[in-house]
Amino acid sequence: MDRKEFLQAVKEDPYQIENADEAFKKDKEIVLIAVKGNGSVLEYAHDSLKKDKDVVLAAVKETGHSLDFADKSLKKDKEIVMEAINQQGNYLEYADPTLRKDKTIVMTAIKSTGSSLEFADKIFQKDKKVVLMAVSSHVDALEFADNSLKKDKDIVTASVENNGYSLSYADPSLKKD
Repeated sequence: MDRKEFLQAVKEDPYQIENADEAFKKDKEIVLIAVKGNGSVLEYAHDSLKKDKDVVLAAVKETGHSLDFADKSLKKDKEIVMEAINQQGNYLEYADPTLRKDKTIVMTAIKSTGSSLEFADKIFQKDKKVVLMAVSSHVDALEFADNSLKKDKDIVTASVENNGYSLSYADPSLKKD
């Protein structure tokens, strides 16, 4: 298959890139078309294009999950990570650990999905205001709070008011109340 034919094929089915010749996996135009159709196919792009901000940003805009396949250098890029976590906070899992310590990034992720507290740096799992916001929006967030906050009546009450099931994550001393 020549390049022109492959371009058409990848427009119709982005997963054509998975079994493509290496030359097509290195071709930025082809890969951009593929990731704009389905961001997850970034997984099959040549490693050099997983380092290309234009390609990765296009993939992440289509689906934040594609951050998982980006080069580690771009997992440190705030713009790319923000694009992913604005779609779903749990994509914080794929961000570089340095960005999991960034308050703006973490708060954005938690606003999107409270359970993303799981992937935030421990300092945020101990922060009462952050945990309160997380448990107010997601039933499982209390599971990822620091143990000291699982004993905090304000935190546990907010979590249980959101969903009674979250009581299972509270410290046993509060389960009696």
